[in-house]
Amino acid sequence: MLSGITFTCFVASYLVALLLEVSRLFFRMPVRLVILIGFAAAGLFAQTLYLWRHAITPDVAGLPLSTWEDWYLLAAWILAAVYLALAISKPQMPVGIFLLPAVLALLGMAYAFRDMPAFPRSQALLFWGVAHGIMLLLGTMVVSFGFVAGVIYLVQSYRLKNTLPARPGFKLPSLEWLQKVSQQSLVVSAFCIALGLVAGVVLNTIKTAGQPGSVPWTDPVVVTSGLLLIWLVAATVFESCYKPAQQGRKVAYLTVASFIFLAVIIGLLVVGNTQHLGPRPSNSLSLWERDPINSLSLWERAGVRGAAR
Repeated sequence: MLSGITFTCFVASYLVALLLEVSRLFFRMPVRLVILIGFAAAGLFAQTLYLWRHAITPDVAGLPLSTWEDWYLLAAWILAAVYLALAISKPQMPVGIFLLPAVLALLGMAYAFRDMPAFPRSQALLFWGVAHGIMLLLGTMVVSFGFVAGVIYLVQSYRLKNTLPARPGFKLPSLEWLQKVSQQSLVVSAFCIALGLVAGVVLNTIKTAGQPGSVPWTDPVVVTSGLLLIWLVAATVFESCYKPAQQGRKVAYLTVASFIFLAVIIGLLVVGNTQHLGPRPSNSLSLWERDPINSLSLWERAGVRGAAR
């Protein structure tokens, strides 16, 4: 099935979706939105399979997604995913008129660079390492911001429910604004962390294909990060199922729970119960870890001195 997916499959799908978007300016068609979303989803699915084939193809020096073509394809895939999400959530907004030409332009660049060889391993590691770090950093920031908005929402809701008077100089934002920020933080954090995890998977695969230094897929940080992504996606879907009048406190609780998930991951990094940070340098090890026999004798001598005193 993978060999049957060609470049033309998803380019044609996006082109039809763009034509349908442009047709909004001229006439109405009752089933246009359904057809439009169908073509966009088909194009995204075909492009996903095409990228997957590139990732597992052995003729790129063992480096997955490390050519100019792959990077332009990934950029186009991200824009196409954003467009599809907006087309479903905001069907009245003709965002495809602006996003789909950018998607097609990136695909044109990918086609122009299709014969370029893969990057050197060091350059591929640098790119995917930077992408992995930046996306996870952005996801962490957004989760933290959503947590703050959720806590403020709960405080403001409690104050209004119990008709507590406002203190001078202590004015909190409205519940509507806090609810909107919390909802957006769930969506944006899920998107950033998903991109960060994808970059991490590619980075780890590149390391596995070359010299040692890869992180086990069962590493606690890897597992908990995957669980955090699943939670954020589930929380986003969960809050979208409620009517706006019923979302407020539920979204606030979801953002608080997401931050707790994130705190667990950061705790694992601080404690050091992971290989995600790489091997620890010898000078950062404790005396017991470097030389347990001599360190034991030192502790014993110290105990003897203390008892003599």
